[in-house]
Amino acid sequence: MLALSLLSCLALAAGVLGGVVGTGSSLVLLPVLVVLYGPRVAVPVMAIASVFGNLGRVIAWWREIRWRPVLAYALTGVPGAVLGAHTLLTIPPAAVDVFLAGFFLAMIPIRRLIRRSRVRVRLWHMALAGAFVGFLTGLVLSTGPLSVPVFTGYGMTGGAFLGSEAASAVLLYAGKLATFDTAGVLAPPVVARGLVIGVALLTGAMCGRWVVRRLRVRTFELLVDAVLVVGSVGMLLALR
Repeated sequence: MLALSLLSCLALAAGVLGGVVGTGSSLVLLPVLVVLYGPRVAVPVMAIASVFGNLGRVIAWWREIRWRPVLAYALTGVPGAVLGAHTLLTIPPAAVDVFLAGFFLAMIPIRRLIRRSRVRVRLWHMALAGAFVGFLTGLVLSTGPLSVPVFTGYGMTGGAFLGSEAASAVLLYAGKLATFDTAGVLAPPVVARGLVIGVALLTGAMCGRWVVRRLRVRTFELLVDAVLVVGSVGMLLALR
């Protein structure tokens, strides 16, 4: 109970971070969950909690969501997430830890390469990106830093970006959770932990709304890179 209470406090802070920069809450929480419960439990717990965290951003920015790119992204992203979740359930837990750590670090240069390419993203680009990021979402959970340049490349900023990216994430996580439910990994303790942490994430995401327009671009980039490094180190420490 004490561990869950501390996790809720951490989730509240992580929710504020996610509400401000559009990503990062999973990167902060997942390593801690892996240490406490192991990857097989941590991933579905975080998936449930992430639905709530993203719902917080959807509620906060509902009027600014751009539904056409959201649906184009989710049309291929949901099947991709289902496939990724199936893959996750068939590989060894230690392999999941190593892959998560490596993936978090790899996203730092990948985000910069995508941003510097200055490609104007179209709807069909959103669909292609949705399939790729959806699969990774099913496999490694936290792919927010990859979806950031996709949605901003479509011309979204501020609330439109935060709400639209969150809406697509809710749909992708729904597909992943459906796969987990079919596989029988959503046991009552897993669901309970996910709900408790999720409510804290939702609250934090909504509290972070007021600082969004005051955040400098450079600060945003540094925050994303920082949580990627912290997340990767945490996953490697979990292997010990």
